[in-house]
Amino acid sequence: MTQGAGQGPEAERTATLRDFRVPAYVHETGPYDQNTHPGNVVPPLEDAVEHPEGYTPTQRDLPVIQRGDTLQVPVDPAPAPAPQPSAGPGPLFVVGDVHGYLDELLAALREKGLVDTAGNWCAGTARLWFLGDFTDRGPDGIGVIDLVMRLSAEAAAAGGYCKALMGNHELLLLGAKRFGDTPVNSGAGTATFQAAWLLNGGQKNDMDRLQDHHLQWMARLDAVEEVDGHLLVHSDTTAYLDYGDSIEAVNDTVRETITRNDADEVWDLFRKFTKRFSFRDEGGADAVRSLLDTYGGTRIVHGHSPIPYLLGEVGSEEDEDGDGPHVEGPHVYADGLAIAMDGGVTMAGKLLVQQLPLDD
Repeated sequence: MTQGAGQGPEAERTATLRDFRVPAYVHETGPYDQNTHPGNVVPPLEDAVEHPEGYTPTQRDLPVIQRGDTLQVPVDPAPAPAPQPSAGPGPLFVVGDVHGYLDELLAALREKGLVDTAGNWCAGTARLWFLGDFTDRGPDGIGVIDLVMRLSAEAAAAGGYCKALMGNHELLLLGAKRFGDTPVNSGAGTATFQAAWLLNGGQKNDMDRLQDHHLQWMARLDAVEEVDGHLLVHSDTTAYLDYGDSIEAVNDTVRETITRNDADEVWDLFRKFTKRFSFRDEGGADAVRSLLDTYGGTRIVHGHSPIPYLLGEVGSEEDEDGDGPHVEGPHVYADGLAIAMDGGVTMAGKLLVQQLPLDD
């Protein structure tokens, strides 16, 4: 189910995309200074696979498209009902990175028959997993969190469930709120959560509306889960192995790290969850197997790295024809062992909601 480039929805939108040639992570060699570290001084995309020993996410990680440039998603007023089995658990769905695009999320959930036209759960015993990254870059991250929290209660009342994983942007927002401008040991000079949050799409409107119950909800999210043979994680990295040799151990360690409220410890967690591309290119399938062998499952499902980046369709000279990224569905790769779910909604792509297992 890989996707190729297609026609961009509009010329103005494409021009905006071409102005952002920021690979999926950036080398940092010293203290960050916006005046001396312009965003276009970066390694080529094809070289951005191995992270240096001192890697630290203290420069902008991915493009930010302003709200006026976002794709307007048509909404079908009559959603197709989610398929319901006669007995046992309901169908399983996963959602890629949302990044504050509440309207696009509601449209995608309606299209799959998971919510009705009022945005209420209508899928009965269906099971829905969000893969993390609810805020930053888009216009209404707190609205997204509020929706997911509400759907969790509505789905449970209907006999299904709606659950969510911890993404690196949840860690980033938690850190920005708790630690602000407190210096952290970044491994590459001075860094702060506040600076990293702003640089990676932090929205003042989200921070102003952030309340204690949002923080408590984010801090309790799991990092890894296995459902129906699918190992669900946010990031395409093997860094989860640093936190335990079982799903329970990883989730406990992550929660305990956040609870201790040590800025350096939380920064290290955020830094590791920000790594990407471990499953791409040579050795990618082996990296996936290392996680599956440890935590179980037959396939890994992740968000974090937009599919256009995994396919090399953005941030390279091949983008010079003026076409924006065109994503229709998940990207299966790493010898069929990995399923990427970030359609690149922040870069004019598609917010993906997908039923599992895939028909491939």
